[in-house]
Amino acid sequence: MKTSFIKTPFYKKSFFKKAAIRAFLVMAFFAVSCSSLSIDPTRALVGAIESGMAWSRASEDFTPEQEYYLGRAVGANILSFYTVYTARPALTNYVNRICQTIAINSPQPDIYNGYHVAILDSDEINGFATSGGHIFLTRGLIACAESEDALAAVIAHEIAHILLQHSLEAIKKSRKTQAILTTAGSIAGAIDNENIAALTDAFGESIQSAISTMVNSGYAQEQEFDADKTALALLADAGYDPAALIEMLTVLKTNQGRQPNKGFAKTHPSPQARIDSAASAVSAYAVNDTRSFRNARFRQSM
Repeated sequence: MKTSFIKTPFYKKSFFKKAAIRAFLVMAFFAVSCSSLSIDPTRALVGAIESGMAWSRASEDFTPEQEYYLGRAVGANILSFYTVYTARPALTNYVNRICQTIAINSPQPDIYNGYHVAILDSDEINGFATSGGHIFLTRGLIACAESEDALAAVIAHEIAHILLQHSLEAIKKSRKTQAILTTAGSIAGAIDNENIAALTDAFGESIQSAISTMVNSGYAQEQEFDADKTALALLADAGYDPAALIEMLTVLKTNQGRQPNKGFAKTHPSPQARIDSAASAVSAYAVNDTRSFRNARFRQSM
């Protein structure tokens, strides 16, 4: 039996109640911090309602359609920095066939508009996955693969990010940030004007700093390790050798010196840390070694 790796979000139950509690706590924080300030009760009540609505929205789940269009919007931003590699359509078809093989054997084979891989025309070693099944691999990353199984490991890692909803978590954090700012603004609206600027500026700067760190640093290390572990299971379920992930990480470790501050080297944990983490989990999967049957088509496609 295959294991489902899709986490059950905490917000599926009683999200409005939890949102109201969060709004109350944030407002209480401001109330305590500003106890000596003059508060307009009517404006504070309006602020509480606005804050509650913002927290409710921050806790809502996304529909499959929303996941797709959110992911497409993120993908459009990625394509503002990269161009799509169109010189070799056969290579694009090849990586998409590998993707479909993994996806159809995954816990979530059927998503809105399916899974799709685009190759980015860059020798940078990097890969991205956005919600709704959008996957982007650079030419530089694909060139690091020494077998179809290794290439499948890269794609499985990106599919894992989608299944584990890592890109959506970043969007939810952004929603919560906006809810906090709404609460801050609502409370500030009930405070005398002379106290507004200092209060909101100090709070807003810390939020913007957190967002900047998240965007520039990529996914959290724990998320990357979880994606690797999930990729092992995805590879095994699709008939690929899970150990190929370790082989690919070893190659990435060798190539990391080429781009010390870009791509995988910038936004991922060190390859050695990922190798150690994957090595501790790979023994759980026993898969017949069939990679020799794939060598010819890999050489032809690459």
